[in-house]
Amino acid sequence: MKWLSRFLLCSFIALSAGCVFLHTTSTSPATAAQQAKAASTTPLLLISIDAYRADYINRGLSPTLQALAATGVHADSMQPAFPSLTFPNHYAAVTGLVPDHSGIVNNTMVDPELGKFSLSDRKAVSNGLWWDEGTPLWETADAHGLRSATMFWPGSEADIQGYHPDFWKPYDGKVTADQRVDQVLAWLDLPPGQRPSFITLYFDAVDHAGHEHGPDSPQVNQALRDTDAAMSRLVDGLRQRNLLDHINIIVIADHGMATVPPENNVLIDKLIPLKDVDTVSLGVLAGFNPKRKHDFNAIEEQLEQPQQHMHCWDKTRVPKRFNYGANARVPQLICLADVGWRITTEDYLAKHKGKLSIGEHGYDNADPLMQALFVAHGPAFQSGIRFHNFPIVDVYPLMAHLLGVPANFNDGHVEDVQGMLKPEATATTQ
Repeated sequence: MKWLSRFLLCSFIALSAGCVFLHTTSTSPATAAQQAKAASTTPLLLISIDAYRADYINRGLSPTLQALAATGVHADSMQPAFPSLTFPNHYAAVTGLVPDHSGIVNNTMVDPELGKFSLSDRKAVSNGLWWDEGTPLWETADAHGLRSATMFWPGSEADIQGYHPDFWKPYDGKVTADQRVDQVLAWLDLPPGQRPSFITLYFDAVDHAGHEHGPDSPQVNQALRDTDAAMSRLVDGLRQRNLLDHINIIVIADHGMATVPPENNVLIDKLIPLKDVDTVSLGVLAGFNPKRKHDFNAIEEQLEQPQQHMHCWDKTRVPKRFNYGANARVPQLICLADVGWRITTEDYLAKHKGKLSIGEHGYDNADPLMQALFVAHGPAFQSGIRFHNFPIVDVYPLMAHLLGVPANFNDGHVEDVQGMLKPEATATTQ
């Protein structure tokens, strides 16, 4: 395998800030065969616009996306996995696993052996042991002779089972949307045998604006315009390279966004003594573990009673439709806020007065406000069709099919989304 002699090279790429990490190997007959396979494979570009709610496209502020949808496939919506949070759903898209099966059960987690995980903990985020319950598509693509590149994607900074994408960048929020696009175009400019066949691209401005100002704000509308301008830059770049009709593009979001007024707070510290539990997380989805020498059963019994604006369950009693609760990283007791509410404490409110997020996600993944964008365009996809709602885990087997690589065990069903493909593209590929 080409990874046996890999090494890391950090270099600057024109028009892109920061370092790109590249795995390379010496030429061998096997590598030559892999290069031939890569050259004959239609590239696949997976784009995430974080928190682009399914109905945002109807605002008329995304003309580039609308044009891709008009000449490709536009799903009415795509349902995120539960919980409808960023890391769990980005990993669901590239592994086909619901969070309970991938191990990325929340943006904030506790593992019995690894300790604590949060989005801001760079050491945890880059530790492959947090991610190795799933096998991301870039790893499978690499094992079958295809190169991969990730322009920011949860999991790509970690050695997962010893592997990175061929090209990857550590997340840096200061890298502009245009710079991200230019990096992807630079990768596509590589010679056919070296060019990545599977590329991911991540935009986050819509999510940031939604949290800070709410989904119905002028700031979200501006973020939609700005992100679409970056998409236009990408489409123009692909057209100039004569690639637009020779690359399969899938544009998704990880979840939607709901308005949460500042006064809509469930004060959990008014319901239970927090000193008697280990608090894993607060917010839309709160989690609590037992603390030694304290009566956790009594706390569970109290919170599992009907509550205003939230529902609580022992992890063994979570509703089956959420597919959640079996993983060791799921807290013993979880509480889910009703849409438009948050679970917090008096102390947190005092420390963050005037700085609360007024847009949130993580709610019931069946709620209309949590539904996500799905648009696809390219030679494998039908033109101008509307598609039904489907779960995000179906994206993974669809992408494996497009790349002609075998899908690992997953929770998706490729047969449920093959209807968006042209008849000649639905034939089974191995």
